[in-house]
Amino acid sequence: MIKKTVLRAERIRRIESGFSFIPHRFLTEGFLSSLDQKELLLYFFLVLVSDRQGLSFYSYDAICSLLQLSVDDYIGARDALIEKDLIVFDGTLFQVLDLPAKPPTLTRREVRPHQHEVRRLIRQALQRELDGR
Repeated sequence: MIKKTVLRAERIRRIESGFSFIPHRFLTEGFLSSLDQKELLLYFFLVLVSDRQGLSFYSYDAICSLLQLSVDDYIGARDALIEKDLIVFDGTLFQVLDLPAKPPTLTRREVRPHQHEVRRLIRQALQRELDGR
């Protein structure tokens, strides 16, 4: 085992007000490798902004702006994280879930046929909302 020594003692991290964590098994048991870049970005963001119960309520437009994601990319990443049982979303509130027993078995690029239609309909509804219709 490698012996670790603190490199900059004056800069050791401290837990102050908020605190986020990702269990080490996220890496060691294959959860990290089961996600694509956009899924990872959204997952890490939701972990970062969530409270101790994993709850957060950022809007899609705030998330897209902060993460520089298109609405399509956001919806795709969000839906994939839900499908992979890593988060739940009720339309307003996100909850980052405790990791399931095993990492997801879906491939990164697996898209079900109906997802394209659902994405198109959501895009239309969001665009109408933005246009003020």
